[in-house]
Amino acid sequence: MITEQHRREVASSLAQATRDRAPIPPITETWPGFDVDDAYAVQTLVIDERLDTGATRVGWKVGLTSAAMQKQLGVDQPDFGPLLNDMQTPSGGQIATAGLIAPRVEGEIAFRLGRDLAGPGVTVDDVTDAVTLALPALEIIDSRIADWRIALADTIADHASSAMFVVGDDGAPPEAVDLRAVELTLFVDGEAVDRGVGSAVLGDPLEAIAWLANTLGGYGQTLPAGDVILAGALHASIPVKAGTQVEARFSDPALGTVSVAFS
Repeated sequence: MITEQHRREVASSLAQATRDRAPIPPITETWPGFDVDDAYAVQTLVIDERLDTGATRVGWKVGLTSAAMQKQLGVDQPDFGPLLNDMQTPSGGQIATAGLIAPRVEGEIAFRLGRDLAGPGVTVDDVTDAVTLALPALEIIDSRIADWRIALADTIADHASSAMFVVGDDGAPPEAVDLRAVELTLFVDGEAVDRGVGSAVLGDPLEAIAWLANTLGGYGQTLPAGDVILAGALHASIPVKAGTQVEARFSDPALGTVSVAFS
């Protein structure tokens, strides 16, 4: 049985792994019986520590929403984690790999909420009414678990494998873009390395927002107006290193491009 003290020990080990850039063995192997509820409780402990030291929450990421990512990481359902202000880098900016362990990049569609969403019972129509902008985005994921050897509970506890994110400057109302058909091409150092379409994300990226609102509702939480939400990768993640330049280009010019360099 996993106790509250066990959860605090796991949270402490993850925080230490981040500080030392030294990954730990899979939590689910070290602590048999560690499940999804334990994992979200640990995630909350890790995030609360960062909030207590000055970070602020600015949104949420939904992860593992595409078949490509679920297959890559060996899981079978989405997860979520908060986005903090110290995780954001502007489009065209730089991210230092010295602060990361095993970074990978994903091209995504982000959304900005104009009004609150509270589950359960949130539908895609509700999300469409609540979202003011669809935006191009990159998420930089990282793992404090050694060799990305993760089960679902491992990645959830590890802040849903979050590290950094980039949101483009230009966007469009969701009704102005065919979000299911729009194609993203990911360029690494000027070479196209992968592609994906919006429907890769749960059939419709807006479904990811509805799933998040309803799932958070089960934990007594609401998605507030002003939040930015990353809906999940349209393709499998790509490893990056110092010197890498990444750009995501969307087929619809209303979404445009978003880019970042790694130093």
